[in-house]
Amino acid sequence: MTGVHGDYLLSPYRVLDLTDERGLLCGKILADLGADVIQIEPPGGSTARDIGPYYQGEVHPEKSLFWWAYAINKRGITLNLETIDGRALLKQMVKDAHFLIESWPPGYPESLGLGYEVLAAINPELIIVSITPFGQDGPYAHYKATDVTGMAMSGLMYLTGDPDRAPVRVGFPQFYLHGAAAGATGAMLAHCARVTTGKGQHVDVSCQQAVARSLAHAPQFWQLENLILKRLGAFRQSAGESKVRVNWRCKDGYVNFMPGGGGAGSVRSVRSLLAWMREAGQPNEELEAVKWEDLGYGTGRAETMDKTAEAVGAFFAERTRDELVRECAERRIMLFPVATERDIFTHPQLEARSYFEPIEHPELGASVTYPGLFIKDEGGERVGLRRRPPLIGEHNREIYQGELGLSADALATLTQGKVI
Repeated sequence: MTGVHGDYLLSPYRVLDLTDERGLLCGKILADLGADVIQIEPPGGSTARDIGPYYQGEVHPEKSLFWWAYAINKRGITLNLETIDGRALLKQMVKDAHFLIESWPPGYPESLGLGYEVLAAINPELIIVSITPFGQDGPYAHYKATDVTGMAMSGLMYLTGDPDRAPVRVGFPQFYLHGAAAGATGAMLAHCARVTTGKGQHVDVSCQQAVARSLAHAPQFWQLENLILKRLGAFRQSAGESKVRVNWRCKDGYVNFMPGGGGAGSVRSVRSLLAWMREAGQPNEELEAVKWEDLGYGTGRAETMDKTAEAVGAFFAERTRDELVRECAERRIMLFPVATERDIFTHPQLEARSYFEPIEHPELGASVTYPGLFIKDEGGERVGLRRRPPLIGEHNREIYQGELGLSADALATLTQGKVI
């Protein structure tokens, strides 16, 4: 297929990506796996290009780092679907496509004559992924949602923050990223069914449901114990009203360590840490006398946990993060550092796996370092970063003329008529 390079995992498949900032990650995941993803933007470019920060601080639609992050590995064309000719061109492309991703409000595709039934009639094997805040049906289906409203209505915000303050959202917008990632998963599940049945499907993604699935054990606490988990900042609610400290300040940053019983590994960690504290001249005989081996998960008494937090907190505060990580690894204490962006960029494990990769931007005369892939295949040849994000309309000629067979005059007419 034109535009696909190498024998990648999804190289036989073509994706028409009509999403904006609310769904770009879905297509990126498929593109990273090798699919030929064609990002379809309105003339003038996607609204995602208006999201900063920008390369070297220059506000420009071709230099949005947000766009770069989620459009890498894709080809790009412009198309005005509000026009009759634009819709006709999309239908022509649908004939040879395997997936179509969109993030329009429910009902909008139907208003354009581009609903699932219409497109499925053109290509019965087509899988359409619709990414919306609350799904295609239900009383909230037509509600709009920003990240803050979406995260609040999904339940995660209630669990995020300090107990004496109002709920807060995760700093970087996550609501639509959860939905987009769920869309990629749904696309692959539908593809598995298509392999056996030869039929496509409409994948209806609710971002609210996608985020609600990330609440881990919180819903089960309510179902089993009628207990609503609380946001506890540096602590974690373990059972009932009991809590245990997880996040600790050290000399130059933070580390995570969860003291308590509940398993051989946890008990060994606590015993090893208490032994280290004794060797360092900071023994705590009261904590050493606790029968950690007899404690189940979340059964430590509140006063025991408070004394542990005080003693361990003082010990950690006198040591650097690297010192704690190195010594704990040797002593088999389950502690790990809270990494900063700089730490991630220089992390030896990520370096060993060549996670960060340079991608050439010829139009800038520069090479830009990108985060790598979420998987690594055995031979290193079936997934990969293979092209920088597309410029606005960069592949119009390649696709409209080279693949759809339009003449140069027809392309010029469509451009002049603001169809592309």
